[in-house]
Amino acid sequence: MTGRVRSHLIRFSRTQVGTTSYLNLVQEAELGLNLDISHEKARLNEILAEISTNEYEAGRPILSCLVKVEGSKGQGDAFYKLCERLGLGEWRTLKQQENFLKDMRRECRAFWQDNKNFENFG
Repeated sequence: MTGRVRSHLIRFSRTQVGTTSYLNLVQEAELGLNLDISHEKARLNEILAEISTNEYEAGRPILSCLVKVEGSKGQGDAFYKLCERLGLGEWRTLKQQENFLKDMRRECRAFWQDNKNFENFG
């Protein structure tokens, strides 16, 4: 499932604009999770955190920056707390920085739209 989510987000970053929602991610990656069930939503959060941690540690952009929390302008606290664990700064400060998320998304798209990066790491 982790591989399917990662592949989907890489394809999304190469071909789509904007962000995707948790629900769209579940449907388009055919994960079969029911987000109304708390442990299944928590499982998706764990998968996104695992992927993001692995990508960051490998020197690549954090793919979960493309997944928007429904009813939110951007990301939920869990995303910013993950960024804090990765050493990017204090989560409340990151959340207040207007360009932090925009820059992450732009960098993610630029990285994955580069065919060399896609061939080597996709």
